Amino acid sequence: MVDPLPALCLIAMPGRRRRTIELCQEAERRGYAGIYVPSPFGNMSMCEALAWNTRSVTFGTAIAPIYQRTLVDFAQSAAMMHEVSEGRFRLGIGIAHGPSHVRMGVTPGKPLADTRAFIEKFRAEKTFGALPPIIVAALRKRMVALAGELAEGVVFANASLSHMGQSLQALPEAKRRSADFFIGNMIPTCISDDAAAAEAVNRRTLTNYAFLPNYRNYWKEAGYVEEMEAIEKAIAEGRRDDVPKYLTTRWLSDNTLFGPASKVREGIEAWRAAGVHTPIVVPSSAAGNQMKAIEEVFATFS
Repeated sequence: MVDPLPALCLIAMPGRRRRTIELCQEAERRGYAGIYVPSPFGNMSMCEALAWNTRSVTFGTAIAPIYQRTLVDFAQSAAMMHEVSEGRFRLGIGIAHGPSHVRMGVTPGKPLADTRAFIEKFRAEKTFGALPPIIVAALRKRMVALAGELAEGVVFANASLSHMGQSLQALPEAKRRSADFFIGNMIPTCISDDAAAAEAVNRRTLTNYAFLPNYRNYWKEAGYVEEMEAIEKAIAEGRRDDVPKYLTTRWLSDNTLFGPASKVREGIEAWRAAGVHTPIVVPSSAAGNQMKAIEEVFATFS
């Protein structure tokens, strides 16, 4: 039996938006499990393009920050995509992070309360037609539990493989086992026979996340207290350039995939064994841009 393909994360970068949609169509032809689009450069707009330009692949936002639009605007757009795509769209929502709030010019409230209120008000909208399933972005267990209570799925990003079993214990057992409940994780992935170069790419990718307190708190929960406290000390002392050195190979191996194609394929299966129904490859390349990274993913899972 052939192992199922993972899902893909793609971003429609300026100047490459049409090409990105073409790559999504290619991923659909190849049988990838889905296309999930993070917030930079208009993921709701990209998903609307996918509603019109794909036929069978599931797709969604991963994530759309709940403070980015009015709730009514979310409902109108989501209902449109849900109807046009014949039910293939998933609205992935989350609270995002401090720097995002500054860019959006918003002052968030309590994460759990704001997420609960958004879902309840979104579901109450009856004017625009049927609404899509909601997937909640989560890291720590209370948000995972909220996803299990109110949503149709949960999506992690940069999660620790060794901790995933504990995180998923916050879901009801029936949800963990149900094929209808989405469990995904966005996994930074760099495929290269030069494992050291691939590791270095992922370290650069994850460095920005190490500056975010909510991620550090999650990684402490996952067992990386020493690493995260060293990072916090470096930040407090103004040694920001030292942060990457605390992102150890052990830590990167638990949170990302890197190295030869065979190792990456094995890593995807390890995530499935840990309870993640839909591993989502977030591709980077040691030899080029996102276009090159997608070529490497296609070759790995061909």
